[in-house]
Amino acid sequence: MGIFEELQERQLIAQITNEKEVKELINSGKARFYIGFDPTADSLHVGHFMALCLMKRLQMAGNKPIVLIGGGTGHIGDPSGRSDMRSMMTSEIINHNCECFKKQMERFIEFGEDKAIMVNNADWLLKLNYIELLRDVGACFSVNNMLRAECYKQRMEKGLSFLEFNYMIMQAYDFYYLNENYNCNLQFGGDDQWSNMLAGSDLIRRKTGKDAHSMTITLLMNAQGKKMGKTASGAVWLDKNKTSVYDFYQYWRNVEDDDVLKCIRMLTFLPLEQIKEMESWQGAELNKAKEILAYELTSLVHGKEEADIAQESAKALFAGGGDDSNMPTTVLTFADEEISLIDILVETKLCASRGEAKKLIQQGGVSIEAEKITDLGYKLSRSQLIEGVKIKKGKKIYHKVLIEN
Repeated sequence: MGIFEELQERQLIAQITNEKEVKELINSGKARFYIGFDPTADSLHVGHFMALCLMKRLQMAGNKPIVLIGGGTGHIGDPSGRSDMRSMMTSEIINHNCECFKKQMERFIEFGEDKAIMVNNADWLLKLNYIELLRDVGACFSVNNMLRAECYKQRMEKGLSFLEFNYMIMQAYDFYYLNENYNCNLQFGGDDQWSNMLAGSDLIRRKTGKDAHSMTITLLMNAQGKKMGKTASGAVWLDKNKTSVYDFYQYWRNVEDDDVLKCIRMLTFLPLEQIKEMESWQGAELNKAKEILAYELTSLVHGKEEADIAQESAKALFAGGGDDSNMPTTVLTFADEEISLIDILVETKLCASRGEAKKLIQQGGVSIEAEKITDLGYKLSRSQLIEGVKIKKGKKIYHKVLIEN
């Protein structure tokens, strides 16, 4: 089985421009492909995870990845899949975020001579002359076709700025520039990027007469149709300082039954034969599958040693107590002698708001040291918090709370 067939088996391919050509290209290891990452934060998150795994798979098959950091497009923001305009970032923040991305990507991609390379589109986009771009590139775009693109339709009702309207042109120009300067012949992206990617392939054909191909990968959605990688307190980050290793492990350990095999198929590097055997698993076996998923992905992102610690910590807690040294912990700085449980749930980010915290308590979803709490007025004393208190949210989420002495 070639890598193309494996991607199909793992249900990763969503749309493709020239299937026969792309299949031959990547199965023979002749693809020099790029995937773009906009530096909107100082860490990659689970939303980037599938793209990183895809690059790793293709590199293992002999293809050459080009990691494109959007230091230039990051000054504008991509309207794809968004209902509002992204806030503007300074050049300093963008550059800092780019550096953070590089360090994290080295866990997935092997960089070096004749291996993967990393480029930043700020190196060419920020140098473009506006008039020259209009004459040279703008003439290749039909406004009517652009307005038919789904990414722009979603923004038309609330208002689409001219700034955002240029994103498609800039992304297309990236592919053209990489094709001309780095022999890039294939681009990958999320399924919501399809219109922008087609524009890039079309621009190359118009400007050079050469074929350049596009393929989108299936967005990782849960059974309810929502993008995976979100919790009540925000995104699941790959930086352990933003999402602890234990929380990362627990996120995957707690996926819904309907999602676990899909995640194993799309994100892990387990053999397809082993995954097919799991497809008949039910009941308690699905919990075993979730443990496999959580361990494999934690090991991939944070290393085997960290994954071992997270797994053992989770097993100890589920067994009723055990070592809590690796449990996610929040150190509070309140000066009061007593602190309400509602405030603690918000401060620890176990709940996104006071309203959510109240609802969780009323529904019996919070326990303190194994005792279920349903009193909305429940408070913890300073002396309790100095010793440290274990909070359990629902059936599977544990958190330790301390206060500075």
